[in-house]
Amino acid sequence: MPKFERFSAVTNKSYLLENFFQYSRDFLCVAGYDGYFKNVNPAFIELLGYTEREMLSKPISEFIYKEDRTVTLKNRNSLKRNIPLLNFENRYVSKEGAIIWLSWTSIPEPENEIVYAIAKDVTYIKSKELERNELLTNLTKANSDLKQLSYTSSHDLRSPVNNMLSLLELLDLSKIDDEESLKYLELIKHSAVTLKATIDQQVDQFAIQDSLIVKVEELNVEKILNDTLASIRSLITKSGVKIHVNFSEFTHLKFNASYLHSIFLNLISNSIKYAQPGITPRVSIAAVKSEDCKQLIFSDNGLGFNLDMVKDRIFGLHQKFHNHIDSKGIGLYLVYNHITSLGGKITVESEVNQGTTFVLSFPR
Repeated sequence: MPKFERFSAVTNKSYLLENFFQYSRDFLCVAGYDGYFKNVNPAFIELLGYTEREMLSKPISEFIYKEDRTVTLKNRNSLKRNIPLLNFENRYVSKEGAIIWLSWTSIPEPENEIVYAIAKDVTYIKSKELERNELLTNLTKANSDLKQLSYTSSHDLRSPVNNMLSLLELLDLSKIDDEESLKYLELIKHSAVTLKATIDQQVDQFAIQDSLIVKVEELNVEKILNDTLASIRSLITKSGVKIHVNFSEFTHLKFNASYLHSIFLNLISNSIKYAQPGITPRVSIAAVKSEDCKQLIFSDNGLGFNLDMVKDRIFGLHQKFHNHIDSKGIGLYLVYNHITSLGGKITVESEVNQGTTFVLSFPR
């Protein structure tokens, strides 16, 4: 194992950098351009459960979760082009078979063809993110199912009741001499009218409950965006994404605040997640007014995709179009449901390696 040089601080005290390497509870390593570890610290060895000899004698790819090897190789090639790797996440497999999420910061040293890297265990955070996304998906589906039930009830129950009332109106009661029959017909008519009123009241109640769940109000779009950006400031800083905003045509629209925050969060996160390797990600968000709606136009310079291939699957649940290790196929599903559930619509244009543009239209 190579030794680390001493250096002197302004206090004239000497420090042994090897001790920092040995005692750190973060996971430190030195890797070669040949794909092998050259040095690993004890914390990293303890995390994965392999011996130091095993970790230094096997290719790094053998420790990486199989589905993440391709994307890891692409990013490793970027390091060989002297591009630092920041906030990169992949999965390793411990000796006991446990899957561990690691977030990496890696700095290349081309002269010696080695990479200095530090990782943090983000497995717990990833599990909570997955639980949150699954919960959001289930809540969205439950809300959608409830709406569908109310619409089905109004259609399936109102129609036969209205038909019954129409038939009763067609009856010529003057031709019926039996008083008892007339009395029963009147009771039937009264029951049908009461049933119709009850159904109407129940459907109205569904609408009231729905409006309570999803509150629509006048929103300051710029404020919602700034709050969203603040919530992912670390991700934005590490990715180096450049965000250009133009709200000159309008700054306010009627929508749900939580939904708009989620839309911004998912679209911006996707632009960072699916950025082209070695190219600074850029995002443009513009507000445009038309005669019948207000639009937010969201564009990036990311990987993009072939629209002819994905067709109408783009907003489907668990639909993935890139081999990204953190892709769950939930973000665009949520964006689509948020905007369409409140009467809006969304369209998309994209080309491979040319970026993607989403046009979100909100009713006035």
